[in-house]
Amino acid sequence: MKLKEKIRNNTQTIGSWITLGHPGIAEIMSKAGFDWLTIDLEHSGIDIQQTEDLIRVIELCDVSPLVRITNNDPNLIKRVLDAGSHGIIVPMVNSLADAQLAVQSAYYPPKGKRSFGLARAQRYGIGFEHYLERSKEETVIIVQIEHIDALNELEAILSLDDIDGYIIGPYDLSGSMNIPGQFENSEYLHVIETINKVAKKLNKSGGIHIVEPDLQLLESAKKEYNFIAYSVDFRMIDVASRSALSVD
Repeated sequence: MKLKEKIRNNTQTIGSWITLGHPGIAEIMSKAGFDWLTIDLEHSGIDIQQTEDLIRVIELCDVSPLVRITNNDPNLIKRVLDAGSHGIIVPMVNSLADAQLAVQSAYYPPKGKRSFGLARAQRYGIGFEHYLERSKEETVIIVQIEHIDALNELEAILSLDDIDGYIIGPYDLSGSMNIPGQFENSEYLHVIETINKVAKKLNKSGGIHIVEPDLQLLESAKKEYNFIAYSVDFRMIDVASRSALSVD
């Protein structure tokens, strides 16, 4: 079953976040058994060439590569999809217009406005027709709900059929509420509950990013979410390193 189909069916998937551009990192994490891996362009030094190399490694390991773009930019969306990404995670989607722009940028006409090109995704030309059909059925679009303003149009955003799911950005969301990192704050928890209620009403697959590599948090998230990002490469390396050095 393709990743898009799993998300649409609310099948639980677990992925992780890549911010370090070395292909060995992507290969190690792919071999660990994640369902998908997201290459983060928003908060990393990874460039477009490294992105394509990482996508290639992840695909060769039979894992779905996604890209979290820097912003809702049609030109960047086009480039990462041409590089072979199976989909995009779009930050700071705060309105229906933001969500519509992401859809239009990811899909070719008549559904969208993505321009046609011959790159890696189209097998440099020889696979154009195949990719044209596959992109209609397999392109994943996940919006990040990470600002309090998004609640004003949340139902409209998640009602768009071509939005496959959402993922909560806990740090930015709490920051937009002037309580950065206070994830046990009652106001923050109320907002999270509101987001999840709207999503369930619309049968939209929900996700959250558990930044710290904490297995208890992961087990808790499994009860509520279907699209779970577990930690990020540098936090897993840091926590494992510090744990080793703290052993008596």
